[in-house]
Amino acid sequence: MTTLLLTLYSLCALALGLYTAGQAILLWRYWRARRGLAPTPALGECPPVTVQLPLYNEANVAGRLIDAVAAMDYPRDKLNIQALDDSTDRTSALVARKLADLRARGYHAEHLRRGNRDGFKAGALAAGVENCDSEYIAIFDADFIPPPDFLQRLLPHLLADPALGIAQSRWGHLNADENSLTRAQKLAIDTHFVVEQAARNRSGWLIPFNGTGGIWRRQCIEEAGGWSADTLTEDLDLSYRAQMAGWRSLFLPDVEAPGEIPPQLAAYKQQQARWATGNTQCLLKLARQIGAANLGAMQKIMAIQHLCQYLPQPLMLLMLLLTPPLLLAGALKGLPLAPLGLLGLAPPLMYIASQARLYDKRGAIAGLTAFPALLFIGAGMSLSNSLAVAAALLGIKASFRRTPKFKGDWRRSQYALSTDFTLWLELALMLYALWAAWLAWESQRELVVYLLIYALSFATVAGWSLRENLIVWRGRLATAQQPGRETAGNI
Repeated sequence: MTTLLLTLYSLCALALGLYTAGQAILLWRYWRARRGLAPTPALGECPPVTVQLPLYNEANVAGRLIDAVAAMDYPRDKLNIQALDDSTDRTSALVARKLADLRARGYHAEHLRRGNRDGFKAGALAAGVENCDSEYIAIFDADFIPPPDFLQRLLPHLLADPALGIAQSRWGHLNADENSLTRAQKLAIDTHFVVEQAARNRSGWLIPFNGTGGIWRRQCIEEAGGWSADTLTEDLDLSYRAQMAGWRSLFLPDVEAPGEIPPQLAAYKQQQARWATGNTQCLLKLARQIGAANLGAMQKIMAIQHLCQYLPQPLMLLMLLLTPPLLLAGALKGLPLAPLGLLGLAPPLMYIASQARLYDKRGAIAGLTAFPALLFIGAGMSLSNSLAVAAALLGIKASFRRTPKFKGDWRRSQYALSTDFTLWLELALMLYALWAAWLAWESQRELVVYLLIYALSFATVAGWSLRENLIVWRGRLATAQQPGRETAGNI
C-alpha cells in the first residue's frame, strides 16, 4: 500500500512539474517578445457593429453598462445595442427604460427577452447572433465599462486582416483597491493578460477569448460552429474551435476595458468553480480535436497546458492528503522534490513581470504586496475548485451560476452570497494540514513550511467565509426590519 501511495504522490509531483514548466515557457516567451505590439491600422469607413450585452439579474450595473456603450465614439447609425436580457428580477424594467431613452435619442437599441435561460450565456449570445445583421459583434459583460474609443482601436485590425476572427482587449479594474481580496485578484488578472495572453498570442499559440471586452467577426462565429452550451466556458470553447478552424485571434494589451472584481469571497469562489468546471469540460471536449488539428507541436502542447490550468489544484490537494500516511511510513525521505520547488519560482516571476509592465515602481511594489493574500486564498480555494474539476471529469451536469455584481458595498445587497458546505471541509483540511505539519516536524522538517502554508490557507478561506456569513446575515436582518427601503447596493 505504501508503494502505491508513494507512486501516486510522485505522479502528482511530476504532473505539477510539467504544468509549471509550461508556465516557465510562457514567462520566457513573454520576455523575448514583450516589446512587440501590433500597430493600429487607420479606420476608414465605419462598418455596422452590434454590441451584445448578456444580462441576468444585473440591476446594480446594467444601466451603467448601457450608458457606457451609448457613449462610444462611433456613428449612431452604425451602432446596434443589443441587450440579451434573461433576468428574472427588476433588471428587465430598468433595461427597458434605458433602451427606450436611447431609442428616443436616435440609437438602435434592442431588448431581447427569451423567456428562459436555455443555454445560459451561450444561448443568449446565439440568439443575439440570429437577430442581428452585423458582420462585427462586440461583447461586454454587465460589470464592464468599455472606453469610448474601444471600437475605434479594435475594429481596424479586423478590417485590415480578413483572416482575423477575434480581437480582444486587456481587462482593467474598477474596484481593485476595495479590499485585500480584490487586490489579490488584480494581481492574478494582470498576470494572465499581460504575461500569459501576450506570450501565447505573440508565439502564434492558441489563446482563449475571455468572454468580454472583445469583437468577433460573425463569419468566424458561424464557421467555427457557433456558441455552444455544452461547457460552462462557452468563450474558451468557441475561441479554440475558431482557431483550430484557421481563424486568427489578436490580443491588444494596450487597450483596456475595466470591469468589476468580485469583492466577496463567496462570489469569487463561485466564479472560480464555474471556470474550473468549464475549463475541464473544454479539456475533455477539445483535447482530441487539438491533437488532430493542423497545428504545430508547440501549439498543441501549450493549448493542452492551458486547458489543464485547474488540474494542479486537485493534484496539490491529493498530495496534501497523501502526506501524513507517507510520513508515518517514512516513505518521503529522499524523494527528489527540489526541481519542483525551482519550477515553482515561475509564477512569482510572472507576477513581477506583469506589475513591472503595467505600473511605475511604486505601483508595481504596491501590486506585489497582494501576493501573500493571493497565495493563501488560492491555496485555500483548492477544495472548491477540485470539487468543480471532479464534477466535470465525472460528467456531472452543472448549472451556470453567475457571478454577482455589486457596484459598491456588497454587504447589504440582495445579490450577496452565503457560503456553502465547503466551509466545514476547509476547516477539516486546516486541522489535517496542521497534523501533517506536526508529523513532518518530527521526521522531515523541510516539509513543515509547505504544510503550514496549507493550514493557514484553509484557515484564511474558512475564517473569511464565516465573517462574510455574519455580514450577510446582519445585512439581511437590517433590510427585513426596513421593508420599504432599498439599499444603495441594490439600486
